[in-house]
Formats: sequence, structure tokens, C-alpha cells
Amino acid sequence: MADLKAAIVQDDATGRVLMLGWMDDEALALTRSSGLVHFFSRSRQSLWRKGETSGNELRVVEVILDCDEDAVLVRAQATGPTCHDGSTSCFTPWLWRRILQRDRANSPDSYVVATLRQSPAQAARKVGEEAAELAVAALAESDERVIEEAADLWFHTLLVLRSRGLDPAAVEDELRRRDKS
Repeated sequence: MADLKAAIVQDDATGRVLMLGWMDDEALALTRSSGLVHFFSRSRQSLWRKGETSGNELRVVEVILDCDEDAVLVRAQATGPTCHDGSTSCFTPWLWRRILQRDRANSPDSYVVATLRQSPAQAARKVGEEAAELAVAALAESDERVIEEAADLWFHTLLVLRSRGLDPAAVEDELRRRDKS
């Protein structure tokens, strides 16, 4: 078996961790020479280039080995979603991953599916409703009710993003941009 190094890929612009893969010496050399991130597949026992089937490549900005040279940090620019599920990062929050899973499963009994199959207006109406309920709870109800209503608002906000084909990472990027001003 090849001598493998854990390879952490980080978005050069945001600092967000995009994925973890494995590199042998050949994948590391190809990554450095081609400017595109390559990995070694443990299941297939072969090299592969990120984006070779999806088109969502990782363009190398910098390759850094750790002090023991047994792990690699790759700073890169992604040309599309990094995760196979269509997310910006493979390290997406649990709730977003659950929404994506339910959307893909397309079960007619799923609230997520039913909401997403309607117009984006349905999810938007629920955001308005849940925001009002959170405001009322914050002013006059228990902490438990505030948490419940905040969860409803958060969930429906993610449904709005999904209904528009947006990733929550874009919201995080906007908040980071605002923090710099």
C-alpha cells in the first residue's frame, strides 16, 4: 500500500476547509506540477484528479507540508462545489446536509421535498411566519420557546436558500466580508 499523507484542502479566499483527501508521493508531485489537486483513492487504489468527472476542480495556490511531512495543506481556488453532494465544503453543517439528503431522496412524504417543490414563495412565507413567532417568543415567552422558534426560523431560512439554489457558505462569506468593513 502507498505511503499516504492526509491532505487538507482550504479555500484560499475564505480560509474555509473544503475537504480532506489522501495523497501519495505521485499525487503530491502531480498536484505541484499541474496546478490541479490530485489524490490517491484508497478504495480504488489509484490516482484521481479533483474535478475529473464533475468539472469542479481545485486550482492550487500553495502546497505546504507539515513539520513531520506526513500531512499536506493545500490552499486552492475551487471552480465549483467541492463536495460530491453539491456543497461548497465537505464539512457542511448537519442540518444543511440533512436538507440536501432529503431533497435528493425526493420522498413524497417529506416536508422538505414538499416545500422545495412548491415555489420559493412558500419557503419565504414560512420564514416570515417563523421570524414573527421568534420575535414574540423573545419578548414574552420562555427560553425553550425562543430556542424552538429560532430553530424553525433557521430551518426555513435554509429551505429558502436551497429553493434558490444557494449554499449557506455564501451567507457565511457575506458575514465575513461585512466583518472586515
